[in-house]
Amino acid sequence: MEWCTLCNGINDEVLLCPACDGIMQDQGRIYDFYENYSPYMDIDLVKLEDGDPNSSKKNECVHLFKCSSCGVDIQKKIPI
Repeated sequence: MEWCTLCNGINDEVLLCPACDGIMQDQGRIYDFYENYSPYMDIDLVKLEDGDPNSSKKNECVHLFKCSSCGVDIQKKIPI
């Protein structure tokens, strides 16, 4: 089994905001924002509900990043 290095605190990802060049903060897995109990569900089960029929086959973890200056948010796929 492979693990997301961001979810497990092994690596940090530093992104600059495309709108203002501010520092973007990792907000965690995008899947955790889907439903009330999604943070507690197995990631492979959540991927089945994300609307992408191929996401459960991809070795990636999608994280939400938000700019601390202007509030812009983006999604970034983290390879696992």
